[in-house]
Amino acid sequence: MMQEKALVLFSGGQDSATCLAWALDRFAQVETIGFDYGQRHKIELEVRDAFRTALLAARPEWGAKLGTDHLIRLDALGQVSDTALTSDATIAFNADGLPNTFVPGRNIIFLSFAAAIAYRRGIKHIVGGMCETDYSGYPDCRDDTIKALQVALNLGMDRRFVLETPLMWLDKAATWRLAESLGGAALVEALLEHTHSCYLGDRSERHPWGYGCGTCPACDLRAKGWAAYAAPETR
Repeated sequence: MMQEKALVLFSGGQDSATCLAWALDRFAQVETIGFDYGQRHKIELEVRDAFRTALLAARPEWGAKLGTDHLIRLDALGQVSDTALTSDATIAFNADGLPNTFVPGRNIIFLSFAAAIAYRRGIKHIVGGMCETDYSGYPDCRDDTIKALQVALNLGMDRRFVLETPLMWLDKAATWRLAESLGGAALVEALLEHTHSCYLGDRSERHPWGYGCGTCPACDLRAKGWAAYAAPETR
C-alpha cells in the first residue's frame, strides 16, 4: 500500500482525524474530503485545517504525502432529512430505537461522492471512520453496509475501490491508543485540541477529552473512551 493513494473522509471529528493519521502512515499520497450538509455542528468543518496543521507538526515527514482537501456542499441531504443533526430538535431516541441524530443515507451518499472524486483522481483506497463497536447504532456504520457498498461502487463505476474502515472493530479507548501509536503524545494533543465530535457544536469548554457540551451522545462516547484510555491500569 505504500505506493498507492488514499482518500480519507475527514469530517473534523476524532475518528476521521485518527483515520487520516492511519492513512498517512500507510499510503504514498493522501487526500481528504469533507461534506457540508447543513449539520448543526458545522464547527467540525472549521477545525479541519487546524488539525491538518497540527498533524504535520506532530509528524513532519507526512507533509510530502498530504495532498488536496476537497469540501463538498450537500445541502440537499439536510433538506431531505428530519433529524437532530440537521435541525434544532432535541436529541432523543426514536420509536425504532435509533437516536434521532441518525441521518438516513448519509454514509452511503458520502462514500458515493468520495468514490466519484477518487475515480477522477485515480485513487483506489477510500478511508472512513465507520465503527460498529462503540457507536450510536447507525445502520450505515455497520461492516455489512460498507462491504455491500464497496461491491455496488465497484460494479457501478467499473473500478476496484477498497473501502478501508480501520476503526470498525475498535472501541473508543482503542482508537485513542491507535492515535498514540501513530503520532505519540503530540498527535493525541492535536486530537484533543483540534477535533470536534459534539453534536451541539459546543466548543465553550475544554474537558480532559476535548471540547463539547459533555452531555450529547457523541460527547458521552468520547468521554468514556478517553477515561478508559487514560486509566492508569491501561497505560
